[in-house]
Parts: sequence; C-alpha cells; structure tokens
Amino acid sequence: GWCPLSPAGAQTTQLLVEPPWRPAVLWDQVTLTCQGSGTASATTWYKDGQRWGQQGRDCLSVIVSGTYMSDRPGTGLSPPVMVSDDELVLQVPARALLEGDTVTLRWQC
Repeated sequence: GWCPLSPAGAQTTQLLVEPPWRPAVLWDQVTLTCQGSGTASATTWYKDGQRWGQQGRDCLSVIVSGTYMSDRPGTGLSPPVMVSDDELVLQVPARALLEGDTVTLRWQC
C-alpha cells in the first residue's frame, strides 16, 4: 500500500548562518544562506514577516537587525533566525550541544 512520508523524514528549508555563532549579531557581518529544494531563483526572503531584499538569491548579507526567514517552493518557509544589533553579547557555537560537551563561549564588547 501507499505510505506517506513521515514529518521526521520530510525535507525542509533551512537557513545557514555564517559565522556559526548564536545569537547572531550585526557586528559579525552575518550572511544567511537559504538551503532547500528547487532553484535559488525561486527563493523569497522575509524580515519581520515582510518580503525583504533581493528575491531570487540564495544568500543574503544582513545589514539590519530583525528576524529573517527564507521560502523555497517545495520545502516551504525556514525556521526564523534573529539577528541582533546588541553591542554586548555572550555567544555559543551554533550546533547541538550534549551533556558533557566542551563549549567555547565568546564574549564581545
């Protein structure tokens, strides 16, 4: 019989953040790259819920703080990424952490 694809195995649109620190901050010269199925020319960018920047490009250099998402036909809207303009922030590596991991923290002021 026919079996639908489970949500756990479904492809989704993701935003790759460079440099890979959280939270993302403007003084890091953040670049967002939209990853998903379909062509880059089909990418739509959103900032704070509104269409933003040049559409049809798979990457975006962030120069204004806000919450960013990208959309690709077929895989949909990415999870949001917030970029802050805070001058003082404690950052952690942007990866999954497990108990017992050694973590590097970055303090910028």
